[in-house]
Amino acid sequence: QVQLVESGGGLVQPGGSLRLSCAASGFTLDAYTIAWFRQAPGKEREGVSSISTSDGSTYYADSVKGRFTVSRDNSKNTVYLQMNSLKPEDTAVYYCAADYLYASSWWDRMSYEYWGQGTQVTVSS
Repeated sequence: QVQLVESGGGLVQPGGSLRLSCAASGFTLDAYTIAWFRQAPGKEREGVSSISTSDGSTYYADSVKGRFTVSRDNSKNTVYLQMNSLKPEDTAVYYCAADYLYASSWWDRMSYEYWGQGTQVTVSS
């Protein structure tokens, strides 16, 4: 049973930081693309970042580049999203997703077979 479980969301003030975790079970994170998506109320689910668990290559949406960092710890079967300088427009439910080897398009939700349940991030003063 393949499972992805996100954690680390919460309420933070603008300019603050959070670190999200995506813990995988049922498979080993050694040959996958793991992506972070987010969805705000009334908006389309959008790709935020991705990482290859085999070669470590990373990608970021322009809206988060320079503020967010994706990383992996293969020994813990976990991928992280460090979010700094958070803005109100970052408020959304954040999901992690996985696909074997390389996603056809990292930013496209249709490229991913497995999804977590999501964790809420709220940025507000």
